[in-house]
Amino acid sequence: MSIPWSSDWWWWIALLVQLLAIPGTLLPLLPGLIWLPVGGLIWTVAVGWQQAWPELIVALVLFGLGLVADLLALGLASMRLKASRWSAAGAGVGLLLGVFGLLPALPFGGPLLGALFGPWLGALVVETWVKKKPPVNFGWLKALRQGAVVGLAVVAGLLVSRLAQLLLALLGVAAFVGLSLR
Repeated sequence: MSIPWSSDWWWWIALLVQLLAIPGTLLPLLPGLIWLPVGGLIWTVAVGWQQAWPELIVALVLFGLGLVADLLALGLASMRLKASRWSAAGAGVGLLLGVFGLLPALPFGGPLLGALFGPWLGALVVETWVKKKPPVNFGWLKALRQGAVVGLAVVAGLLVSRLAQLLLALLGVAAFVGLSLR
């Protein structure tokens, strides 16, 4: 006995795929907004371009806005503090190490704590290393202070970016439901 794959089934599948964007925007290292265009593409394949093009276009635009939010949040935070271009890379490595490294072994917080402190520590280490001066006149302490401030700015940028992406994911799911049920 086979299940008929009407457009109702495809709509539910596309909606479930798009709903994956919500936890993906909240949890680090999971795909987030990419699920919006994937769900839109599933819906487009199911019902055809002429019926589903608005849903797909909105999903692609929201995905693009999410990428811009990431770049702006990290870039503006780093640029304002005159951080090196390597601080964002250090934050990325710190995020990976924080989520999958030693911090998840803590008795409380685990990966969430690692997702917050990992990028800060990564940016701090990289920024301190890049900005260090000879140890005359406490050059290392000044570089360490600058690294800590840049690390905080990078973490704040990451949190702002996550919030923006969460709002975009919710908007994308709502737009899909609204446009496809018109």
